[in-house]
Amino acid sequence: MTDGPGHTTTYVDRVLDLFADFGDREALVGGGRRLTYAEAAALVRTMAATLTRHGVRPGAAVLVTVANAVEGPLLQLALHLVGCRTMWVAPVTARREVDEFIRLARPDALVYDARDPASLGPELAAALPGTPVCCLGAGGAGPDLTADAAPGPAADADPAQLPASVPAPESFLQTSGTTGSPKLVHHRESFYAQILTLAADFRAAGFPLLRHLSHSPMWLASGQITTLFNLFTGGVLFLRDDWDPVAFVDTVQRERINSTFVTPPMLYEVLDHPALVGADFTAMFMFNVGAGPAAPARLRQAIARFGPVLRIVYGLSEAVVITALPGLTDDPDHPERLRSCGRPYGDVRIEIRDDDGTVLPPGRDGEVWVRTRLSFAGYHGQPGLTAQTLVDGWVRTRDIGHLDDDGYLYLVDRAHDMIVTHRRNWAIFCRPIEDVLAGHPQVRAAAVIGVPDDTVGEVPYAYVVAAPDATVTGAELIDLVTVELNEMWAPAGVEFVDRLPVNRSVKVDKRALRERYAARRAAAVGA
Repeated sequence: MTDGPGHTTTYVDRVLDLFADFGDREALVGGGRRLTYAEAAALVRTMAATLTRHGVRPGAAVLVTVANAVEGPLLQLALHLVGCRTMWVAPVTARREVDEFIRLARPDALVYDARDPASLGPELAAALPGTPVCCLGAGGAGPDLTADAAPGPAADADPAQLPASVPAPESFLQTSGTTGSPKLVHHRESFYAQILTLAADFRAAGFPLLRHLSHSPMWLASGQITTLFNLFTGGVLFLRDDWDPVAFVDTVQRERINSTFVTPPMLYEVLDHPALVGADFTAMFMFNVGAGPAAPARLRQAIARFGPVLRIVYGLSEAVVITALPGLTDDPDHPERLRSCGRPYGDVRIEIRDDDGTVLPPGRDGEVWVRTRLSFAGYHGQPGLTAQTLVDGWVRTRDIGHLDDDGYLYLVDRAHDMIVTHRRNWAIFCRPIEDVLAGHPQVRAAAVIGVPDDTVGEVPYAYVVAAPDATVTGAELIDLVTVELNEMWAPAGVEFVDRLPVNRSVKVDKRALRERYAARRAAAVGA
């Protein structure tokens, strides 16, 4: 579709119309800047014109390495306004992974944040000779996209000055790397159109304007939907690059934050920090918790402290929002629901299937398959993996769980984290063991992995973060699991650690725990 002479419209044109309606309302706060919607729209157009002027063409594959900068979502909109394919990778990505992304993506242009001293941008620019480079901030290898617009093309607000033929924009977003090397997940323009639809439904429902505090960067699909949904509803988006529980509590109070998203490790840090004592969270409307399972014992503490504002969410890079459980309470009639991640969200359909693809009844554990308009189009450059994961429009999540009779989803493990034991040919799941361990009053957090065993194949092994001055022993925790579950599920060992390692998405990094165990075992054998 075209709008006036020479410019093909995209979803971004609808977004800019929305921004015009929101006008001088505050839109974005971060990095010492506070932008209105009118200023955000102007910056999108300025960036689009600057990108075009410096050789970024419609259909170009643009490698973007930007953290949670205030200009990040506007850069995405600008690139999509030009009809580009954006390829987002984390600024802290290992160089070997970036090299692999470059091989897969074959970028036609590069954008990086010149203000970030840790950015790989300068190295990438040197490795891509002849490729157009643009920057956020001055002093980089290319023009500053954030500079004030000068008179002339850079200040364009006329669609006729944009490229005459604009293909449908697309995005390729880096996964968190939980299950192995990160991949580039492909989302088409329909993904963004669906976010616009969800935002319109939210506005029509009469919910309060969101003042959302986000630590979710744009290189994750969850960061894209969180960021853009909040902007498309007309709320205020507060962006922070780094995670700090004190700064989190301070920002919630100072800015009257009513919406946020944290992972379970982040939630636990807030609950355990002295800064929370007496802090004012009364403005909070929607306290989202996701990207991993939260222990029921810790959720009970959160409900007691914040009230019924917690919202459990579950999704993947490949299917961004699968379930939601809003208004979480410790319901005495359904205590099991603290282990649930809720019911299907929006148009999502869920089926639990066995290894042969047969749909299982409620209460039976199997792999979670989902179907939704928010699902991905494939993994860039990996058709074999795409075919394994995207089957007849259904996404295989590789998560193991079951539905109850009321349609609530319960996850018990990742398929690759499942512990395979030869005892009675049973599979053991980590989540139930972790919940029992975290339920002990002297335990702050727990993570369980499977480790080799010469007799039965694999056995559980637990890493535990104890509360200060805790006296609980590993033997006592093993006994607790034996009583609550049975001896099959009891960890072969318990190792106390100061904190659990997390990956760049602030999820518990079980790969790091496996490597830690392997190194310790190798050292013991060598000794």
